[in-house]
Amino acid sequence: MKISFLLHNGYGIGGTIKTTFNLAQALSERHDVEIISINRHREEPNFTLGPKVRMRALVDLRTEKDDPRHLKPPRVFPAAEYRHDQYSELTDERIADTLATLDADVVIGTRPGLNVHLALQGPPNAVLVGQEHLTLDSHPPALRNELRRVYSRLDALTTVTNADAEAYRRKMRLPDVRVTALPNSVPEPVLPPADTSGRIIVAAGRLVRSKRHELLIRAFAHVAAAHPDWQLRIYGKGDQKDDLRALIDRLGLNNNAFLMGAVTPIEAEWVKGSIACVTSSFEPFGMTIVEAMRCGLPVVSTDCPYGPAEIIRDGEDGRLVPVGDEQALAAALLDLVRDDGLRARMGAAALRNSRRYDPVPVVERAEELFAELLAAKRGRNARLTLPLRKRLVSSGHAVKDAAWAVALTTLRTVRNRQDQQGQEGRR
Repeated sequence: MKISFLLHNGYGIGGTIKTTFNLAQALSERHDVEIISINRHREEPNFTLGPKVRMRALVDLRTEKDDPRHLKPPRVFPAAEYRHDQYSELTDERIADTLATLDADVVIGTRPGLNVHLALQGPPNAVLVGQEHLTLDSHPPALRNELRRVYSRLDALTTVTNADAEAYRRKMRLPDVRVTALPNSVPEPVLPPADTSGRIIVAAGRLVRSKRHELLIRAFAHVAAAHPDWQLRIYGKGDQKDDLRALIDRLGLNNNAFLMGAVTPIEAEWVKGSIACVTSSFEPFGMTIVEAMRCGLPVVSTDCPYGPAEIIRDGEDGRLVPVGDEQALAAALLDLVRDDGLRARMGAAALRNSRRYDPVPVVERAEELFAELLAAKRGRNARLTLPLRKRLVSSGHAVKDAAWAVALTTLRTVRNRQDQQGQEGRR
């Protein structure tokens, strides 16, 4: 299969970029895979991309950010999508042109706004798959209404948790769209796993309000008071850095709690630790949870919607605590700090249980889904393509499905461009 991913910015940093790279690289072992990065702002990507995966950018912000078209708001990308201000008439134009000429078998959008483009403008003969890396309930009402209107034109919608897939089935009513969970994958680390004998608690993620690092620092103060030989290391960057630094100073944790900055890859830092901690108020999946577990660390996490509870087996390979509960978080950390044997057992269980997120089983599920959808779509197209005009005319009925109207329009556009290119070539 020829598979294309639509990605907001493959040169940035974040969970969606990392998991897209992971899936693309795993699929590239048996398929022709490319990543279409809508935006680009630097020379090289932050994450390593295997040589078998091609990546191209549609808008290079280093040279095109002042293009007059880029200074006008987009008409297709939804206004309620929180990346809206990073899209424009220029991105609308480039995305439409790219989709009109794309010859992929499967095209995958990786965020709601790009899924809207895909639903409205995707190649009619390709399987159109929208990925949701956030949750339905996290989207504002205006965006949910827009998605409800256009997602029916997709062939499939994948979420990263079963709970969110069920929410889409129940609330969006997409009877002709295959809605299924496809978790993020994390490759096996190249380093030996942590031995959990150190005295370090590790956290990683953007320093933003939703990650609640201030809660972690306050909970860690209880740990440091009882066990001053333990450290907290927080990896990441973001607009909360100064506030977190001030909190560390105010609590007198300068010798125990450290803001380490962003580090890529992070595996070498996980294996130095003995416990991983996630304190988010909202975590659609929890890439850092799986990354830490794959390095042999037990994870203490808030039980926020939806990811942690589907990843962590409470009491076996980690602990789940109520969102925002400083005392419960401190108690869970202290249980592991005080018991070397418990840390070792949970760390071993984390290493074992996290293998279900290895790229191999995840990619097998993805391949099966894509193959089924592609076979079904080709079967429908074979039945409809040649006799379509005859059947529509003889039946006396208009085309009722707006999706087919969009598909036919796109197909005519592609054919017209091909004809024009052929004529130019003959000249």
